[in-house]
Amino acid sequence: MPAGALPDDVAVRVDGVSKVFRLPHEQVHTLKERALHPMRRTRVDRLHALQDVSFDVARGEFFGIVGRNGSGKSTLMKCLAGIYRADAGDMWLRGRMSPFIELGVGFNPDLTARDNVLINAVMLGVTPTEARERYDSIIAFAELEEFQDLKLKNYSSGMQVRLAFSVMVHVDADLLLIDEVLAVGDAAFQQKCHDVLNRARDEGRTILLVTHDMGQVERFCDRALLLERGKLVALGDSRTVARRYTQLNFPTGVDLQTFEELAAGTEGDGGAQIVDAWAQTGDGRRTQSLEQGGSCALLMRVRFMTPSEEPVFGFTLTDEQHRRVLVVTTEWAGRPTGRHEAGDVVNVAVSFDNWFAPGRYFLSPQVGHPGGARRLMALREDHTSVLVTGSRTGGGVVDIPHEFFWGAVTADPANA
Repeated sequence: MPAGALPDDVAVRVDGVSKVFRLPHEQVHTLKERALHPMRRTRVDRLHALQDVSFDVARGEFFGIVGRNGSGKSTLMKCLAGIYRADAGDMWLRGRMSPFIELGVGFNPDLTARDNVLINAVMLGVTPTEARERYDSIIAFAELEEFQDLKLKNYSSGMQVRLAFSVMVHVDADLLLIDEVLAVGDAAFQQKCHDVLNRARDEGRTILLVTHDMGQVERFCDRALLLERGKLVALGDSRTVARRYTQLNFPTGVDLQTFEELAAGTEGDGGAQIVDAWAQTGDGRRTQSLEQGGSCALLMRVRFMTPSEEPVFGFTLTDEQHRRVLVVTTEWAGRPTGRHEAGDVVNVAVSFDNWFAPGRYFLSPQVGHPGGARRLMALREDHTSVLVTGSRTGGGVVDIPHEFFWGAVTADPANA
């Protein structure tokens, strides 16, 4: 089916696509080995990277592709980009496509940035004249004016990412294929990319994004699909798919660890043992996913190994950029905790309304001696993670509900 035969509202159609890789157990490396063993057969395994995958992407849709490592995400993108040929099934794409799939693909390391930009832009469908006209804008967006005549093999990975992304967004493609290589850029460049992608969506372009960041999926994507071992296991709105991904990566039915296993992962002087820590919804359900705006609680279960008078319990939450977004302790809250004997097991909880921005957060519970000094009995750094889901994305680490008010100024305060 040619692209013109697609329904008007469909930009990408994938129908029953499968891809198999042959993995040999033994390889013949020399002519001598071939001569000595001419009849030896090489045993191979078959890796089913994609198995009967089917979906449609609407025109102008921001579509996420998620899954664990080895699930087939990048293989699917490379099939769409024409780098791999599918072994079964069909794919149709409407309009000019611009892929941003793998660092360095389409670039020649022995050529300068100037030459690579002009060649790559033409390969992506613009005319040589258009490529020359857009060259200055491409280099300026990538912030590489001082290095444009340097050979690409002397570029850092971050510089190559900026250059490749800049070329991609300047060729006016109808369809953008973006793999998780965006993670290579620094924070400022990532924000710049996000701004460009938002503009591209507003202009009606279709974007396919591969990522492990469920915060990005919920923030940017209209819909998403989830791959697991090459099979499509979820397809729908981005929030539902993000939750399914979280369930795959962080199942709630975790086996209890032995005391020795816990001790191996605990910091502190051993006066207490953190047996477990978790997040809980407002109605008391243990969870790995919290809805933004709802009430929630952080909990830990502590076993005391020695007697302790007024121990200090605390929780720290950090985001994916390792920034502390919440630090609370019973000492700062002025809450007495009493005396505990060796062998006592207690549950400690702190509750609050969750107004954190969508994304993943890591929980570190701790138990300390009283007195304000940082003398820990137990600390479990990044013991577990929790995904915050929601639609409020103000750009900060919290999205507190707020209202704006305004009114006319009747007199200039400076001249009053």
